Amino acid sequence: MNPYPNEKDRARLERDWTAWWAGELERPLVMMYGIEPPTSGALPYAPQFASNLPLDLPADQAIERYDAQLRTMRFYGDAFPRWWPNFGPGIVAGFTGARVHSTEETVWFSPAEEEMPIADLHVRYDETNVWWQRVQALTRAAVERWGRRVIVGLTDLGGNLDILASFRTSQQLLLDLYDAPDEVARLTREITRAWLRYYDELAAIVQPVCGTSPWAPLWSPGRCYILQSDFSYMISPKMFERFVLPDLAECCAHLDHPFYHLDGKGQLPHLDLLLALKELRGIQWVPGDGVPPPEEWLPVLQRIREAGKLCQLTVTPAGALKIVHALGGKGFAFLIQNPLRATDAADLFKAILE
Repeated sequence: MNPYPNEKDRARLERDWTAWWAGELERPLVMMYGIEPPTSGALPYAPQFASNLPLDLPADQAIERYDAQLRTMRFYGDAFPRWWPNFGPGIVAGFTGARVHSTEETVWFSPAEEEMPIADLHVRYDETNVWWQRVQALTRAAVERWGRRVIVGLTDLGGNLDILASFRTSQQLLLDLYDAPDEVARLTREITRAWLRYYDELAAIVQPVCGTSPWAPLWSPGRCYILQSDFSYMISPKMFERFVLPDLAECCAHLDHPFYHLDGKGQLPHLDLLLALKELRGIQWVPGDGVPPPEEWLPVLQRIREAGKLCQLTVTPAGALKIVHALGGKGFAFLIQNPLRATDAADLFKAILE
């Protein structure tokens, strides 16, 4: 599939993704892509993090730059043309008053007031925030530009403790968990209320036209998102149950197709708690740097599937084949990390389905 699929392509994608969510697709979803650089001229500057574009650049002009990039991409199997406004993981911190630091490589956030006592900190929805207005403007411009031809995803809102760490710093928040647990619980509730409002307002822009897609390569006809709490790498299951799980449960109840971003082996102690969340539909497993790739964690993948959860992974072609041969393909969604030519993609798709 090339960018801007026709309605026949779109109907096929919607049919198969809907069946996958319902547990009715007997094969894995396999998302593959290729790249065809332009034959002449350079592509306009369109950074990975849209936060690096000048804030005064009109939103429609910004989207034109990303349109040029999309036109060089080819989409195979169950992949779909998609774009999302990337302002860094946990931009809700920026929406609600944290400082935003944007570079070509990453985006991070820091407290606006370093020495504020935790009892004085509040995190609330702010409709006037410049970063929130920018994300809305780019999301609207993208939907207006592409309509149904490109899936416009939702920005990376972040997880409750990750957002709170942007206001407190990670080190201070670890101390707060012991020194001021009631204040931490209060703030996680405030963050969840703000998070849900930001989600609802973005979903209202994209869902009527595109369905919804989070920052990761998932698509849903309803309300989908990948929830996360990377800070949880550093806390016990007992603390996870108190400070993270209530937020996840509330967000899951608010969504049709919620997923969780399980990032790194340090989060594996929380897996049983996650799998017990009835409304959580799936797990995205990311082993992390310096450890074996996803296909080398077959017992983890088996636990996820035996609990009735779907599973999304970024893998090599060999990794996808190993998982399918060991566990079967039903319930998995593979993003193949290597760009492929059309013939190679067709061969791989056939091999995975055999």
